[in-house]
Amino acid sequence: MDWFQTVFLALLQGLTEFLPISSSAHLILPAQLFGWADQGLAFDVAVHVGTLVAVTLYFRQDISNMLQACLCSITKGEHCQDSRLGWYVVLGTIPVGLAGLLLGDVIESNLRSTLVIAITTLVFGFGLWMAESRFKHHRDISSLRALDVLCIGVVQALALIPGASRSGATMMIAMMLGMTRIAAARFSFLLSIPVIFLAGSFKVLELYQSQEQVSWGYLLLGALVAFVSAYLCIGWFLRMLEKVGLMPFVFYRLFLGIILLVFFV
Repeated sequence: MDWFQTVFLALLQGLTEFLPISSSAHLILPAQLFGWADQGLAFDVAVHVGTLVAVTLYFRQDISNMLQACLCSITKGEHCQDSRLGWYVVLGTIPVGLAGLLLGDVIESNLRSTLVIAITTLVFGFGLWMAESRFKHHRDISSLRALDVLCIGVVQALALIPGASRSGATMMIAMMLGMTRIAAARFSFLLSIPVIFLAGSFKVLELYQSQEQVSWGYLLLGALVAFVSAYLCIGWFLRMLEKVGLMPFVFYRLFLGIILLVFFV
């Protein structure tokens, strides 16, 4: 990798990790379309660290409230909205954790093609359109129930397939369950924290076992670019949701999917 590829791919990771357009797809496509070499495990770890720090910092108050409330629920048996939300984040992470353990190698080996990305981009694009236009959005995050969270968690597991988009899939099903755009986005972002942490941890283990050579300058640059772009993107996305909703991302997904099918499959 050179400096340009490092900045380009880190920027892609930071911008697409939290937008409903699939970060994994956008990191796979440059290598397939431009013939770039795989960025390597070390780079994947670096950009995951950058995006994890960004979302943790952005929602630091929510995280602090949930941790304190969950601790009180364990030690004192006191339950409140923050403790329920914290345990729901844990519950919603279980399906994707199991799917990653059981199916991660299968997905990595067989579902990273341009055709798969094109199909999932289109399918989940139509799903987002349905969620945006065909369902009423009246529930806030305090109305979440365990069954809602399990549904969101199962759909989040499907987003392991490149092109699906973890944030897009979780927001889609949350809005189909009646949640407002902002409530769906907030819960999706909170769910992303343990998912990114787990994914990054597995990559760290793989990196340790592979003994891959590390170029610290590229890694630090990648982590910094991913952090800054992800942090700015979260705030921009939440503001945009309130004003225009998800339709711009629906159009983007449909356009990208059709272009990939017509010209690159």
